[in-house]
Amino acid sequence: MRQVYTGKTKDVYDLGDGRYLLKFKDEVTGVDGVFDPGANTVGLTMEGAGRAGLRLTKFFFEMLQENGIPTHYLDADIENAAMTVKAATVFGRGLEVICRYRAVGSFYRRYGAYVEEGQTLDAFVEITLKDDERGDPPISEDALEMLGILSRSEYRALKDLTRRTGRLVKDALARRGIELYDIKFEFGRAGENQEIILIDEISGGNMRAYKDGRQLQPLELEKLVLAE
Repeated sequence: MRQVYTGKTKDVYDLGDGRYLLKFKDEVTGVDGVFDPGANTVGLTMEGAGRAGLRLTKFFFEMLQENGIPTHYLDADIENAAMTVKAATVFGRGLEVICRYRAVGSFYRRYGAYVEEGQTLDAFVEITLKDDERGDPPISEDALEMLGILSRSEYRALKDLTRRTGRLVKDALARRGIELYDIKFEFGRAGENQEIILIDEISGGNMRAYKDGRQLQPLELEKLVLAE
C-alpha cells in the first residue's frame, strides 16, 4: 500500500490492484477554529470526525447507488476510518461542484448586493477549481471548455448529476427535519467509457445543514442522520 496523496481531511493510498484507500482524518475545514465547509484550510480538529464522516459517506453512497447514481464507493472500514474505492481520474487538477439551495457562505459574500442572506436558491450549480493558492476560483462553462478541462456535453452531464445527487441528499435530510443549505461534490472519470462518477465523500464536512435555524456541526449531523 503506497501513499499517493496527503490531503487536508483525507490521505489516499494505492492498493496496487486498481483500487484505492481513503483514510479519513479528524481534521475539518474552517477558519480561526470555526467550522466552514467552504474553507480551503484546516480550521480545527474534532475527535471522531473521521469515523463520523465515513459513516455518513457510507450511508449516502449506498443510498445513491440504489438510486442509480454512479460512485467510486466499494467498501468501508469504520473502525479504521478507511474507505476502499474504484480508481478514477479528476477533471484537470480537480474540480469542486457546489449545489446551492440558500444564499450563504461565499455565494452571499460575492452577490450580497443582489440577494438577502439565506435567500432561497433553485439548486444553483457552481463549479470551482481546486486551487488553494488562488482561493478555489469559480469557473464558467465557456472557460472549462476553452481550457480543455470539460467538454460542453460533460458540463451538462455534470450539472444534471449534481442536481440529481443533491436532491437525493436534500430529501434524505428533510425526512429527519434537517434543511440542506448547500453541498460540495467532487466527480471524476472512470472505466473504459470514462463515465462521470461521484468521488471523494458526502459528510458533514462538505455541506451546510441546519435544524431549527441552527447550523449543525459534522458530529451532530452524523448522529441525527444515523439515529435509529
